[in-house]
Amino acid sequence: MSSQLPIRFWLAGEAVEGARVVEVRSPHDGSLAGAYWEPGTDQVEAAVSAAVGGQRALAGTSAAGRAGALDAISQGITARAEEFAKTITAECGKPLMWSRAEVRRAASTFRWAAEEARRWSGDLQRLDTDPAAVGRLAVVRRFPHGPVLGIAPFNFPLNLVAHKVAPAIAVGAPIVLKPAPATPLTALLLGDVMAEADLPAGAWSILPLGNVATAELVKDPRLPVISFTGSERVGYEIQAAVPRKHVVLELGGNAAAVVLADWGTGDDLDWAARRVATFGNYQAGQSCISVQRVIVDECIYEPFVSRLVEKIANLRTGSPWDDEVVVGPMISEQAAERVESWVSEAADLGAQVLVGGQCRGAEMTPTLLVNAPRTARVSTEEIFGPVMTVSSVQGSTEAFDLVNDSRFGLQAGVFTRDIQTAFRAHSELEVGGVVIGDVPSFRADQMPYGGVKDSGVGREGPFAAMTDLTYERVLVLTGLDL
Repeated sequence: MSSQLPIRFWLAGEAVEGARVVEVRSPHDGSLAGAYWEPGTDQVEAAVSAAVGGQRALAGTSAAGRAGALDAISQGITARAEEFAKTITAECGKPLMWSRAEVRRAASTFRWAAEEARRWSGDLQRLDTDPAAVGRLAVVRRFPHGPVLGIAPFNFPLNLVAHKVAPAIAVGAPIVLKPAPATPLTALLLGDVMAEADLPAGAWSILPLGNVATAELVKDPRLPVISFTGSERVGYEIQAAVPRKHVVLELGGNAAAVVLADWGTGDDLDWAARRVATFGNYQAGQSCISVQRVIVDECIYEPFVSRLVEKIANLRTGSPWDDEVVVGPMISEQAAERVESWVSEAADLGAQVLVGGQCRGAEMTPTLLVNAPRTARVSTEEIFGPVMTVSSVQGSTEAFDLVNDSRFGLQAGVFTRDIQTAFRAHSELEVGGVVIGDVPSFRADQMPYGGVKDSGVGREGPFAAMTDLTYERVLVLTGLDL
C-alpha cells in the first residue's frame, strides 16, 4: 500500500503541507508505504498557540458535544476499518489479523471515552460532618491541567494514539499529538476522521516530527502535561528534562506468565501453552505486555514445555499481508539483529535454545530459551521481540518471588483455578495488573492500564487517563439548609 501524493499533517484541525516530504518504508520488504509532509518550526509554533488559544472553547463545549464528537470518531474508524488495518500493516509490518484487531479496539477506546465524557460530573461532599462547617457543602470537580502533548509509539499506531487523544478530548483538554517517526501514516489517517467530528479549532493537531523538534515541544511550558508511551530511556529523559510538568509514562516490561500445578493437565495445559505461544510472539513480540518470562511449576514443567515448543514451532510466520500469519517482521532489521544478539549472548552464558533463535532481515524467528541466567539481558531487560525464557519453580511462593525479581512491573498472568491463590497474586505481585487464567497480554481498553517500578507512572484507559489529565478543584457553598 502506498500513497501517490505526500499526506498532509493536521494543524489545529486543518490539513496542511509542511517543510519537507518524508517517506515511510515497510519493514517487511522495504516497499514504499507512503510519504508525508513534516511540519516546519513555524507550523509547530502555530499548533501549540492554537492549543493554548483553543482551551476555553473546548472546555466550554457540553458533555454531549464532546461525547458526540468521540462517538463520531469511533464510528468513522469502524466505517474505514479495512483502510486503517492496511495502513497499519503497510507502515509497521503488523500482520493483518492483528491490525484488524487493533482497529476494532481503537473504535472501542473512543466509544468508551464518549461514555465517560457523559458521566464526567464530579462529587458532592457534605462538610457538616464537622460542627464548625454546618451549612456547608463541597462540590468537587476536575479540570484539565492544560493542553496535552501526546507522544505515541510505533507498535500500536492507532489504538495507543486513541488512548492519548480520546481522554484529552473527553475532559476538554486540547492535544498536540506526536506519532512515532516509523508509523505516522495511521495517525494522519485518523486526522481525516477527526476532521469530520464537531470539535472547535485548536482542539487537536497531529504533528509527525523528528526527535529534535519533539525535544523542543517537550520543553514548551505551554504544554503542561506530557503523556508518553515508549522506551524506558526516552521516557525518563523526558521526565528529567521537565520535572515541573505533569508527566505520564507508560514504559516497558518483561511480563511473566505463571502456570501453577492446579491449572490441570491435558486440554487445559494445551490451551495455556497455545495462549503463551501466541502472545509471546504476536506482533513479533513488540508489545509491552508480550509474554517474556514463563514460570512453570515443576510437577507440570515437562509436559507444558513440550506443548509450548510444539505451539511455537507451529506459529504461522511470513508476510504480514497473509491473513493467516501470526508473526510478521519486527519494526526494522536493526531491531531484529539486536534481539538475535541477546539470544546469542544468553546462549554463551549457558542458555539452551529449544526453538528459533535466528533473524533474517527484519524477521526474527519465534524463540524459546531454557536455563537462561537471571543476569542475562533476556531475563532482566525488555526484549521487545519474539523471545521467551522458561523456568521451573516449586509452588506459587517461589513463582511469585520470581515474578517480582524484576525492575519492571507492568502486568502478570497466572494460570490457576484456586481463588485464594488468585487473591494472593493480586496482593503480592508488584505489577499494575494481574490476569488470572490467561496471559499478561490481555488488556481491556476501558480498564486502568499501567505499571509500577520501571514500567512507568500514571494510567491509561479512558476514565483513568481522564483523571490523570486533570486536577481536583473544590467549590464550597455556604449557608445551606442541608
